[in-house]
Amino acid sequence: MTTFPAPPNYDGHILVASPSPQVRQRVLESLRSPVRRCEQAMGGAEALVRLESGSWQVLFLDRRLPDLDAEELGQTVRQRFPGIEVVMLDHDFNSDLHLNTAAEDAAFEQDSHPHAKDTLPGFQPARADALPGMIGDSRVMQPVYRLARLLAPRTTTVLITGPTGCGKEVVARAIHHLSPRATRAFAVVNCAAIPETLLEAELFGYARGAFTGAMQSYAGRIQAAQGGTLFLDEIGEMPLSLQPKLLRFLEQKELQRLGSSEVVRVDARVISATNAHLLSLVREGKFREDLYYRLCGFPIEIPPLRDRAEDITQLTQHFLEKYTAPLSAPFLSSAALQRLTAHSWAGNIRELQNVIERALILAEGTAEIRPEHLMLAENLASTLVHAAPPPLLALVSSDRPCSSAPGISAF
Repeated sequence: MTTFPAPPNYDGHILVASPSPQVRQRVLESLRSPVRRCEQAMGGAEALVRLESGSWQVLFLDRRLPDLDAEELGQTVRQRFPGIEVVMLDHDFNSDLHLNTAAEDAAFEQDSHPHAKDTLPGFQPARADALPGMIGDSRVMQPVYRLARLLAPRTTTVLITGPTGCGKEVVARAIHHLSPRATRAFAVVNCAAIPETLLEAELFGYARGAFTGAMQSYAGRIQAAQGGTLFLDEIGEMPLSLQPKLLRFLEQKELQRLGSSEVVRVDARVISATNAHLLSLVREGKFREDLYYRLCGFPIEIPPLRDRAEDITQLTQHFLEKYTAPLSAPFLSSAALQRLTAHSWAGNIRELQNVIERALILAEGTAEIRPEHLMLAENLASTLVHAAPPPLLALVSSDRPCSSAPGISAF
């Protein structure tokens, strides 16, 4: 086996992505240079997660990935991580020289230009357009847009995480809309909104007579997503007792309705969302680990609004036009915009929408939204006190008898 010595000060960070242990092992055996960090990934989704977590020099990418198209993934990696050398692997590769040279050339380039990842001359990754139904093109949203488009044509399960009100369902709907399943159903189940006693029947359906009140059969939300997408919102609230049945569906793509022995096969892509930390729930025994890994075929994290200050103007204008005629929408003063940008937005986009709707009410048809029209969380109580009408008792003069109280009804 031919090998070459590493360049001086070589500090190799190598990632090998392949579902084949033999391919991964052969790549590692070919790297006889002193590699300080070398990790393995079994698929494209896992490789992307690892690339986000550190500084890498070379990605060896198997063309036969189980979850993503290797060529598309390679292009995505080159755009998002321009300092990483991407080496495509074929199962019939027989050249240790190619592997070794690629790794060492990348390492030498990194050593010669330690900031190459950030300063490649002339390289500007193409900005991804916002997803259908989404507003804003901030830098932190670019990975979300790119990953959603990369995943859309596939059947990979997706787990969307992020704080309440950040737009997880909007991203899920966009993935469905961009997929070959767009003409079929997008079935939504909010696991937190349905009582535990009813959730199983709502998901899996039931046969007539399965329980008291079951006067006719019901297909259930999973079967309603046949050929389309099943969106499980607030999946962290899924009762532990129901998780094995959901796991079986994910593994076998089949289900049984309550009160029926018939096995029904369902072709539905599953996208889940949660604002909870599922791995913490796994450690606490509140969520099955095997179910977590089935759901998390590919994770997408939505950043909170406080990290998307660049998008505040576009989002605000969108909501102003939503609640008024587009041509008559008031404009936002610079002082008001500054205040919105500085706000922490614990309620994320949903909170911003509420703030703009309240501002339009308080502005009373004026052409400008000013800071005093913004009822933000920190001053909500005081604003309500000052904006509220006088108490009803104050409307009754002290010298009137109580019998005159019916006159207050006009107010």
